[in-house]
Amino acid sequence: METDTHTTTVNIDQPYVRRAFAKVKKFVAAYGALAVAVLIVDVILSIAGNGLTSFMWGRTGGVLASAAVTYWLTGLAARGSRPAFVRVRIISVVVPIAIVAVDLIPGALPPWFVAMQIAAALVLAPTAFIVNGPRLRDAFRKAR
Repeated sequence: METDTHTTTVNIDQPYVRRAFAKVKKFVAAYGALAVAVLIVDVILSIAGNGLTSFMWGRTGGVLASAAVTYWLTGLAARGSRPAFVRVRIISVVVPIAIVAVDLIPGALPPWFVAMQIAAALVLAPTAFIVNGPRLRDAFRKAR
């Protein structure tokens, strides 16, 4: 098994680890699909002449970019990269909280946009429980 220089002992060949990363990839892919759906709606509304704020475009792009990066990091982690695993652990907790927190700003975003963004956050949230669980963390235990 090849690992990067920051990885010490990684036990990614365990069936549980493989199943866990398969689930995480599905959740992250669904998160990405919802981000794409928001982008499509944004484009359609923009073409139809409905004004979208730069804040909405920025949020759409940010969520889409975070989905792409998270999927890429999940793939690296599934192959044994401890730094990627640590980043996925952080992203899976921080991003859903950040999405919901910004969506709670009164009047900043239209209700349809808030609903789609919260749906995306809820789809990503289960990854936090999977990657921060003791069994998966044990698979990436750092040598002392």
